[in-house]
Amino acid sequence: MLLWVTLGWVFASALVAMLPMRWQYMPGVVLLAAAPALIVLIAQSLGLWAALGAALAFVSMYRNPLRYFWKRLTGQEVEIPQ
Repeated sequence: MLLWVTLGWVFASALVAMLPMRWQYMPGVVLLAAAPALIVLIAQSLGLWAALGAALAFVSMYRNPLRYFWKRLTGQEVEIPQ
C-alpha cells in the first residue's frame, strides 16, 4: 500500500508541476505538507536509507518552494513569480 501511495504522490507532484503557476499553489502546498508524513512512513517501513533517498528526492522536486519558505522564515526578501 505504501508503494501505491508514494507513486501517487510522485505522479501528482509531476502533474501539478505541469499546471500554470497560478494553479500550482493549492495542490502544491497540500503535496508539500503531505511529504514529511510520507517520508516518516517510508522510514518506518523500509528503513533510514530509503527515507533519506525519499527526502533527497523531495528536496530536489520542491527546491523552489522550500527556498521560498526558508527566506520567509529567515526574514529575507522574497521574490514571487508572476
